[in-house]
Amino acid sequence: MQWETRITELLNIQYPIIQGGLAYLAYSELAAAVSNAGGLGQITAMSLGEPELLREEIAKVRRKTDKPFGVNFAVGQHGRPYSDLLDVAIEEEVPVISMTGGNPSAIFDQLKGVNVKKLVLVAARRQAEKAEELGADAVMVVGQEGGGHLGRDDTGTFVLIPQVVDSVSIPVIASGGIGDGRGLMAALSLGAEGIEMGTRFIATQECVHAHSEYKHALVNSSERDTVVIKRSIGAPARALAGPWTAKILEMEQKQADYEKLKDYISGHANKRYIYDGMIDNGFAWAGQVTGLIRDVPSVEQLMSRMITEASEIRQRWS
Repeated sequence: MQWETRITELLNIQYPIIQGGLAYLAYSELAAAVSNAGGLGQITAMSLGEPELLREEIAKVRRKTDKPFGVNFAVGQHGRPYSDLLDVAIEEEVPVISMTGGNPSAIFDQLKGVNVKKLVLVAARRQAEKAEELGADAVMVVGQEGGGHLGRDDTGTFVLIPQVVDSVSIPVIASGGIGDGRGLMAALSLGAEGIEMGTRFIATQECVHAHSEYKHALVNSSERDTVVIKRSIGAPARALAGPWTAKILEMEQKQADYEKLKDYISGHANKRYIYDGMIDNGFAWAGQVTGLIRDVPSVEQLMSRMITEASEIRQRWS
C-alpha cells in the first residue's frame, strides 16, 4: 500500500512520519533508525553545542543510513547563538532543517539561496501563516497534547490541524497526541499530510541516550500523569509529573520569575532525569500520548506496526 503525500514527495521518504527534535536525545542512532524504517529521522543541533560535534554527528548518521534526515534547531528565548551550528548544517548539505521553539526569521535569512527543505514547528494558525510567508516548505503543528514546548492557547490537535490546513497552502504535519497508526490516519483525515512524533520515539530501543527509568515511566504513565510547567513565564511545556515538576509549579504559583526558576527548568535538571534516571531530582518531557505507550520496541517494529494498523484502517474505509 502506497503512502504518497506532499510530505513524502517533499522529503523523499517512504512514509509521512517524522521524528521530533528531542533535546538531548535525538542523535545518530535514533535518527538513522527512523530514516532506515522509511520516515525522516532528525538529530538535535542545539544539544550538541559545538559545531564540530554537530559535524561528527551528521557523519555518524550518514555512516548508518543513506536515506534523508534532518537537523533540528530549537531556538528558545534563553538559548545559545546558533549561526555557527547552522553554518555546519549548510556546509554538510543536510537535506532538511527544522526549527522549533522560537522566531525562525534569522534562520531563514541565513538559509537564503541554500537548497534545503525547511520545516517550522508552530502551535497556532497565525504562526503557521507567518512561517509560510518566511518561506517554510511545510509546517509541523503541535496541539496542547504534545510533549515539550507548546502553544499558549491550549488548543487541541483535533481543532488546530484543520484550522491550519485551511489557512496555508504548504503541507501540514500534525503533532501532539500521536503514537500509533490510528493517530496517523486521524491526522490525514484532518487534512494533514504527515505526522511528527516525539514522545513515542523516546520509548524505542534506538533512543539509546534515554535512561531505562525514563522509558519505564513512559510505559507506565497514563495521560493524566503529565503537567504543563513554565506557563507563568510564557513558555508552557508538558512534562511527566513528579516531585521536581511539583516544586516548579509551586514556585510558579508564588510568581517566581525566570531567574528564580532557571535552575529548576534548566537543561541540567532535564538531563539528571533523562540521562541518569534521577526521577526525583529532575524532569522529563512527555506528551499525553504516554497514555498509549505500552512497550519499548525497535524503531522498525514501531513503524511497521503503525503502517500495518493504518493500512487496515484504510482498507476498512474503502
